[in-house]
Amino acid sequence: MSSEIYIMSAIKNIELPDIGDFDEVEVIEILVNVGDTIEVDDSIITLESDKASMEIPTPSAGVVSSISVNIGDKIKQGDVVIAIESAEENATDNNSAAAEIDATTESSTQIMPVIVPDIGDFDEVEVIEILANVGDELSEEDSIITLESDKASMEIPTPVAGKVVEINIALGDKLSLGDLILNIETTNSGSVAIETPIETTPVQTPVTAPTPAVKKVETALDQSISTLPKGESHASPSIRKLARELGVDLSTVSGTGPKGRVLDEDLKSHVKQIITSGGTGAGLPKTPVIDFSKFGDTETLALSRINKLSGKHLTACWLNIPHVTQFDEVNIDQMESFRQEQKAKGVKLTPLVFIMKAVVQALKNHPRFNASLDESGENLIIKKYFNLGIAMDTPNGLVVPVIKDVGGKSLTDLATELAQTSAKARDGKLKPADMQGAGFTISSLGGIGGTQFTPIVNSPEVAILGVSKSQMKPIWDGKNFIPTLTLPLALSYDHRVIDGAQGGRFMADLNSILSDIREILL
Repeated sequence: MSSEIYIMSAIKNIELPDIGDFDEVEVIEILVNVGDTIEVDDSIITLESDKASMEIPTPSAGVVSSISVNIGDKIKQGDVVIAIESAEENATDNNSAAAEIDATTESSTQIMPVIVPDIGDFDEVEVIEILANVGDELSEEDSIITLESDKASMEIPTPVAGKVVEINIALGDKLSLGDLILNIETTNSGSVAIETPIETTPVQTPVTAPTPAVKKVETALDQSISTLPKGESHASPSIRKLARELGVDLSTVSGTGPKGRVLDEDLKSHVKQIITSGGTGAGLPKTPVIDFSKFGDTETLALSRINKLSGKHLTACWLNIPHVTQFDEVNIDQMESFRQEQKAKGVKLTPLVFIMKAVVQALKNHPRFNASLDESGENLIIKKYFNLGIAMDTPNGLVVPVIKDVGGKSLTDLATELAQTSAKARDGKLKPADMQGAGFTISSLGGIGGTQFTPIVNSPEVAILGVSKSQMKPIWDGKNFIPTLTLPLALSYDHRVIDGAQGGRFMADLNSILSDIREILL
């Protein structure tokens, strides 16, 4: 009896994996050619979305037998990218000349790359913790890193279980959608039927050592550049965003990166040249640097990461949006009376839930306030959904989670969800999905104090409502001064979208709804 090994070739289609919340993504590079020998995790194509460029690796090794995409194609999850011819090793027992079918259990081990998933509208997010080490055995959904944006800290889980074989990032790195975090060795087991050939001498295919893939990178790069429309330029989403904020046409910037890609230093050098040559776009004058210790004892405290990042975001909002703020005071006697009645029945409702419901009613009547300007600044995108951002104070700084479908929820539903969301925010457990999709924001300082403040519009929204602490005031009714519980409100809005008359009508409508809560309760 003899036992031999033979090699069987198989054609396997390599499909586009899950790359996040994108319907169609453009192919900008093809990194392999027919006939190339590729290994597991070799990059095969480069895709570019509106948020990131990403290289797609192959999950299997073999020889490229066909390529199913072209540069410029728009592809989505499940589309076939290439086909490869892979070698599969099977054991054959020649003890019998008859054909037999044996069911055996096959265990296949593969290296899976774990990439940054869709984390919302963030170009680059900093790694502040690495929660896994090489050699760790992970279960599905175990957290592997912690990222911190200007709005929240978020833990990124692994989508597969297995053993960590390589970590590709370091503390302080800035990551974007599609960036490789780590490689994990995962094992899939299943029952595979193996057929024994009838011939006493099995047909054998010579086994040759795989040769490194020789990729014609220059050709692929040339092709990708040649498909770019005239006047466009290669740049990452973060660079494109910065260019938009600075008012720079990227087609006028010379890129020094691969494929002529515009790098951060290219853009900064271009802007510096404009400023020094007397062009437009000069920066703001710097404030003086003062040694305060000469006046007395001082102490230096480092800002938290959220303080630093939110500071940049708010500065950009303040500089780019022409703000107008209107103030008003609302009679909330009726609302407070109802709140106290419910409290006596064991139902605790904060004033914020009433304000949220009233804001949605006002947004339905004034849709321009539940909108965003498009990238060109020439069109207004009206949102038909009513999701509210609620600014929350946490030990690490200000965060703005989003409460979805406020109009479709009851007061008690909103109270419960607000309490749960607030606890998650304090514990730093908010997920990216918790921070996305707002059309309008409310910032309430009612529990702290103050009579009024001017909230900054949270771009890309066009309006924000500030709520201060309610207080009793004597209100003249024509005959007498009546003690009245009043709530101070401040509405800030983007004057490019909303004029003073529209702002006044919105505030008057909101005042009317909050003064008579029957409309909220219907």
